[in-house]
Amino acid sequence: MRDKVYFISDAHLGSGADSRERERQLCRWLDGIKDDCKALFLLGDMFDFWFTYRYVVPRGHVRLLGKLAEMCDAGVELHFFIGNHDMWLFDYLHEECGVQMHDEPEVFDIGGKRFLIGHGDGLGHLDRQFDMLRKVFRCRLNQRLFAMLPQSWTFPIANRWSDSNKEKHAREDCLHYMGDDREGIVVYCKEMLQREKVDFCVFGHRHTPLTREIADGCVYVNTGDWLLNRNYAVYDPRSGALSLHDAVREGQL
Repeated sequence: MRDKVYFISDAHLGSGADSRERERQLCRWLDGIKDDCKALFLLGDMFDFWFTYRYVVPRGHVRLLGKLAEMCDAGVELHFFIGNHDMWLFDYLHEECGVQMHDEPEVFDIGGKRFLIGHGDGLGHLDRQFDMLRKVFRCRLNQRLFAMLPQSWTFPIANRWSDSNKEKHAREDCLHYMGDDREGIVVYCKEMLQREKVDFCVFGHRHTPLTREIADGCVYVNTGDWLLNRNYAVYDPRSGALSLHDAVREGQL
């Protein structure tokens, strides 16, 4: 019976020497959930970099793309929230695989509960420099100019920027929960809760698997990552529980 809802984020496919094996593991995991998966939410940064050209498809990731198309054809509801690394996916996954694309966090009614779901970058406005870079990268004019550059330039540039960005976060020891007032996602969620009722807030981006009550009756879940770990979350409408899992520790790979 397909009734469960799965959440996963931050695979960063294309980054690291183990990228292809990571993709194979991800596809094995998707095979393992297909019988009870009603909906799958991919919460961004599944690709370390992607740019949707009009006539050219970037190399790689064919296993995952084929698996997503297969699941969509089988009736699984697929959602993709673009992250800060794959924000230039545009309409490719929708047109080729049937995935519903989302640019910003949204509220969903799932199994009688209300979910606030998104990637998590640029929320809370605690990092002004990042906010400025986000506006630059999301500017349509800049995207058109980037598309005009030779692909032999664009991909090396993007990959170097991506690697330096991950190294910066590691040096600053950001890969742990820093407290409610220093977590941009939590600041944003609490602001949203003042305007409407939400039962669960589910995000990625932070690479920090976490379940935490941030308000009376509202639980924040960060799905961790699929880069260094193999985390995911699943909601079971029969029990009303949203739980966090590690595919390696649970022997699913």
